[in-house]
Amino acid sequence: MYTLTVSDHIMIAHSLRGEVFGPAQKLHGATYAVEAEFHSAELDRNGLVCDIGLALQLLKNVLSEFNFKNLDEVPDLQSYNTTTEFMAGEIFSRIKGLVKQGEFGAESTNHLKHLKITLRESPVAWASFEGS
Repeated sequence: MYTLTVSDHIMIAHSLRGEVFGPAQKLHGATYAVEAEFHSAELDRNGLVCDIGLALQLLKNVLSEFNFKNLDEVPDLQSYNTTTEFMAGEIFSRIKGLVKQGEFGAESTNHLKHLKITLRESPVAWASFEGS
């Protein structure tokens, strides 16, 4: 399996519901390093999993929906606990939807088989979501 990975970061604010979160129940900030791994069993006719520039732009576009925002105020997210795990899944869903819409062009879209999104909350803790 071939893999192309691109990365970016976002700065967010949010609060988490539930006593298990202790002080994180209060509004606080986080900076996530975000990695998007695109997997393909074969390369396209150009020898690519997908175009790096397009992959970076796609990731930036999705992350712009969250960057410098209080996630507690984002309408699509208000009924969710925006944990690192949840946000990895949310970013996965949004990128997958754009790939399915052909954002990489037909050739790359047809080759892509698997996607993994990783959010690194700190150098010692991160969460991922992956699927086909």
